[in-house]
Order: sequence, then structure tokens, then C-alpha cells
Amino acid sequence: MSVDQLEGVARALVSPGKGIIAIDESGATISKRFAAVGIANSEENRRAYRELLLTAPGLAEHISGAILYDETIRQSTRAGTRFTDVMRASGIIPGIKVDKGTKPLAGFPGEVATEGLDGLRERLAEYAGLGAQFAKWRAVIRIGEDTPSSTCIEANNHALARYAALCQEAGLVPIVEPEVLMDGAHDIDVCYEVTEAVLRSLFASLYEHNVMLEGAILKASMVIAGTDCDEPSSVDDVAEATVRCLRATVPALLPGVVFLSGGQSDAQATAHLDAMNRMGPQPWPLSFSYGRAMQQAALKLWAQDMHGQFAAAQKVVVQRARENGQAALGQWRAGR
Repeated sequence: MSVDQLEGVARALVSPGKGIIAIDESGATISKRFAAVGIANSEENRRAYRELLLTAPGLAEHISGAILYDETIRQSTRAGTRFTDVMRASGIIPGIKVDKGTKPLAGFPGEVATEGLDGLRERLAEYAGLGAQFAKWRAVIRIGEDTPSSTCIEANNHALARYAALCQEAGLVPIVEPEVLMDGAHDIDVCYEVTEAVLRSLFASLYEHNVMLEGAILKASMVIAGTDCDEPSSVDDVAEATVRCLRATVPALLPGVVFLSGGQSDAQATAHLDAMNRMGPQPWPLSFSYGRAMQQAALKLWAQDMHGQFAAAQKVVVQRARENGQAALGQWRAGR
């Protein structure tokens, strides 16, 4: 895929009023979410749930792409149509999560590094053959008394850059996700400092590995106080700090920035995105790539009666997509 083609896919993912739904939960994560609402974690239940999400009528009005898990990209609807074919028919771009999760970073207690580079070239070729047009890799940065270390930041960003270069070689748009976790008692200023350091290191690594920024997307965490901080961040504070941090670190050449919800409530994630877009035009579109913040309400409803509430749960997903699509334009109204 040429640079122009990669850029075309990247820009389509951040089309005005549209964002990405992340349904790439690992086996362990989906098991926890199903258990929380009383659903058995069987392959058929996982397939049925992903069908609920991907076939929701009207979803494509505000969803440009969906990040799938390895199991999901190989699955089909009950009628036998492959999920990737269903997505393409509705105008939703198929994507795939390709990292293999985090492992402890040797020599640095409490810090982790994401794994999955071994064999990645071959896996990317397979996923492209299965219909994927973009991929995602998540790094995890924890804020603590003595963390993150520069070694942790550099190790994770080096892996992100290698992954991104391999994606573009395979004709896939890489989404690079260096998530700064909300866990902790740190205030918003500390989050800003860490996020700035992480993003500066990330783009230095991407340049070093000849990643074409015009064919990539940043999935960013918001600059926000930790969940245990005594001084919670206001919506305006989060919007101002996040935009300021991005403007200080992210090249204007990048086609777009999508945010993860990262432990925020559904309403918080939407309100913060809306407030950022109300600040006026930025060098890049600011949109969303939400997982739990898009799905949780629908999952709870579906769990009550998996057959009887199927259509109702789909409507809830579409409504969340509509709300976040409005927020991506700075036009969201709470309760509307």
C-alpha cells in the first residue's frame, strides 16, 4: 500500500463526526466483563456479542472503524457472513489488535513492557489477508513515586515504533497507543509532565524507524488527575491540559488523534472529548477509540435477556456512538 493509500485509510478513520469502537478485549478481559454481568464466557457468547456490536443498524453513521481481536476477525455472523465482510458492506474499516500484552520489565519493579514483536511480520501479512486495514498496539505507562523510568518509556516506545514500521510495510495503518494509566494519586500536573515525556519519546522513536506519520494515528490518553487524587480534574481542566500537551508534542503532519477512555465513565469520556473540540480547530482531528465507554451499558442490557434484548442493546451502542460522534464535532449536549 502506498503512502497515499495509508494516508487515505488514516484520514477515513478520523472522518468528521466519526470514531473507532474498540472490541479487541483479550480472553481474560472479556471473561471479567462477562462475569460482572453474569454471562458465561463461551466462544458462542463472545461471537454473539461481537455480532450484536458490529451489525447494529446505523452504527456506521458515527463509527469509522472497529478494532478486533484475533478470534473475532476469524468469526462470522450466525447467518455465516464473515464479520469483516459485514463491516466493509456498511462502511466500517476492519482493524486488529496485534500486541500480546504486557510483561514485567526486568530490573524495574512495578513497570511493564508490551510484547508481541516476534513473528509480527508474518501475523500482519495474515491479518491483511483476512481483511484488516489498520492495527493497534498498546503500551502501558504507570505513574508512581519513582515511575515511570526513562528506560520504561524508551523500551515501550521503541517497540511501538518497530510495530508501526512493520505495519506500514504490510500495508496497514498503525495506531500507536502509549497509555498513561489513571491509577494512582497523582494530580493533573504530574500527568501532564509524564504524558509530555512519553509523547516526545514516542515521536522521536517513530522518526528513527522511518515511520511515515501521514499514514499513522495516535491513540492517546487524556491528561487527567489519578483516580485516587484528592483534587479531581474538572472537564475544562482536562480539555485544556490535554490539548496543550498534544500541541507541544504531536507533529501537525499526523492525520488524527483518537482518545482512549482509560477508566473514565461513559459521560466523562464524552464530555472531555466535546470540551476539547469546543476549543476550536486543532492541527489534527480529535476523535475517539473507546471500548468499555462504548459498550458497557449495552452489555448490561443484553445480559438481562440475550435474545429478547438484542435489538435494544444495539440501539444503546448506536446512541453511544452518536453521542461521541457529536463530541468529536464539539456538538454534544448531555442527555440529548
